[in-house]
Amino acid sequence: MTLADVVYNDSVKFILSGGKGGVGKTSCAGAMAVLSANRGFRTLVLSTDPAHSLSDSFDQDLSGGEVIPIEGFKNLWGMEINTEKGMQDFQQTLGESQLGPEAEMASSLMGDMTGMSPPGSDEAMAFGKILEFIEDASYDRVIFDTAPTGHTLKLLELPDLLDSWLGKMLTLRQRLSSMMGGLRSMLGGAQQEDNSWEMLQQTKDKIRAASVQLSDPNITQFVVVMIPEAMAVFETQRLLLSLKKWNIPANIIVVNQLVPPNPSCQFCSKRYEMQQNNLKDIAELYSDMTLIEVPLFDGEIRGIEELTRLGKILTGEKEEYL
Repeated sequence: MTLADVVYNDSVKFILSGGKGGVGKTSCAGAMAVLSANRGFRTLVLSTDPAHSLSDSFDQDLSGGEVIPIEGFKNLWGMEINTEKGMQDFQQTLGESQLGPEAEMASSLMGDMTGMSPPGSDEAMAFGKILEFIEDASYDRVIFDTAPTGHTLKLLELPDLLDSWLGKMLTLRQRLSSMMGGLRSMLGGAQQEDNSWEMLQQTKDKIRAASVQLSDPNITQFVVVMIPEAMAVFETQRLLLSLKKWNIPANIIVVNQLVPPNPSCQFCSKRYEMQQNNLKDIAELYSDMTLIEVPLFDGEIRGIEELTRLGKILTGEKEEYL
């Protein structure tokens, strides 16, 4: 499988770009988004990384927490997730106003319901957007610029964590609802219509549906980005083991920032030799995966022109850029 097989495939709906911090995940996500849009797909690229750099890659402000059209395209949009705003919306949706009077009563009986807070706010907001866009038919493809490895692993384990958390919420909701119903009957009060239980169950169903789609190799691909250095190799191993555990399809590794040979520069030659040795190890470790070698650019990868050039290297349409 090549990257062209992924980006130019009509059936692929979701592409995730991830790896260690500073390896070029955002640039690769942006380049794949440009390739996808140029191919005619209605494409959304969004950043789930709390330390956003998607705006820098496109040389356009995408930081408003809303979907914004990318300049120069009719079919490409971008977004940097505003986790603070998203958390407020999430708490408002699943807060006491939605959980009904039972939650208010539980709060007064048990004090601060800290156990009712959803796990991993940043990751929860990122996964919430994944849920949102999995159901959104407005786009042919959604490309996620994920956070560095540790955050990404938390993001990938969220379906199980949120499923468990919502299960506890539903159990509490059911018990308190029965108790409140009995109290109302004793006091002669009318039963109040409350759809919060149904909403929680729907959220659980959405999370399970998302897990199914994210593990379907016909719909989803995770593109791992790394550099040929020891720490990056270690983190890539950890990431790939976790992707396998959660059944997230990953068949492509981008080995980025390769230094070109330069015999007249001693420092450059040492860096080149080190990277080439690591590259051999990478090839042996991941012989069952497609490796894409990307040279170190002589400047920042910023703006549509640079992202287009990177995209051509990723797909093999351009051999080098020096």
